[in-house]
Amino acid sequence: MANAVLKLSNEEIEKIKKSYQAYIQSNVPQGGLFVAKLTGCTVTAYKSGKILFQGPAAEQESSRWSSEQNIVPKKNKDAKKRKQHAFLPPDHVSSMSIIGSDEVGTGDFFGPITVVAAFVSKAQIPLVKELGVKDSKLMKDPQIIEIAKSLIQTIPYSLMVLPNPKYNALQAKGMTQGKMKAMLHQQAIEKVLAKLSNVNEAEGVLIDQFCEPEIFFRHTGSKPSTKPPFYFDTKAEEIHLSVAAASIIARYAFLKKMDEISEQAGMTIPKGAGPIVDQAAAKIIMKHDLAFLNSLSKSHFANTQKAMKLVNQKRKG
Repeated sequence: MANAVLKLSNEEIEKIKKSYQAYIQSNVPQGGLFVAKLTGCTVTAYKSGKILFQGPAAEQESSRWSSEQNIVPKKNKDAKKRKQHAFLPPDHVSSMSIIGSDEVGTGDFFGPITVVAAFVSKAQIPLVKELGVKDSKLMKDPQIIEIAKSLIQTIPYSLMVLPNPKYNALQAKGMTQGKMKAMLHQQAIEKVLAKLSNVNEAEGVLIDQFCEPEIFFRHTGSKPSTKPPFYFDTKAEEIHLSVAAASIIARYAFLKKMDEISEQAGMTIPKGAGPIVDQAAAKIIMKHDLAFLNSLSKSHFANTQKAMKLVNQKRKG
């Protein structure tokens, strides 16, 4: 898990706490001042003056409050070792012609899972860099939208969207989210390969690893390919620009779908799965009903029960 630590004054910590007031949690660790749970990041402030940011958006969120003086250097012992397996990409993968694959929306109560595979040839790497492609977790949504609009006109890609009604039906039949993701990745990759004039253009396929490679192949009923070879690695968006590009396009598609859901619901729908999402879900139940909420969301998430609890409290009150 990504993390960042800042050392701040009491005044600065109080300022941050006020900013996160809507996200403050009741459970505080020993020696802690407050815990705020945001989308993609948990913020924990301690009496020592240190604030810990944890989660995919940790670097992005901490940058709001950081300066060269208050950043606490990360210790080498905290760095997790790269998990070894037979499908790790070669050291020079960043300069290869690669199909990268990534997904968005798996942890969001509202919004679908969007999976994108994108091909960036070695000749296109400078152009993709020029467009500003980097890890989407470090970018704000307006920037993602702007870059994605250029990317979809520039590189071969394939987008797979799993709407929540279909997701709920598959989940009710016993299919895990991991299997759903694996199948979506496989389909997106196959569609990109079909778009290439020559399959040998791609020197490899790099998937942002969400499960062990053997499990991926079992989920998809496929066998490890050698033409092109399949590679798996965590934080793959930092390894090759094709994965970063896929992540940006997937995020762009997810945001468009969230806008559609907001229009359906007649209200702005928040991202993530935190308390603000519970409140929005409760409003939808009150305005429509539970069935309508389920049509917009991943119904097995705990947010459904939390929203029902809020509704019952309001009705009793």
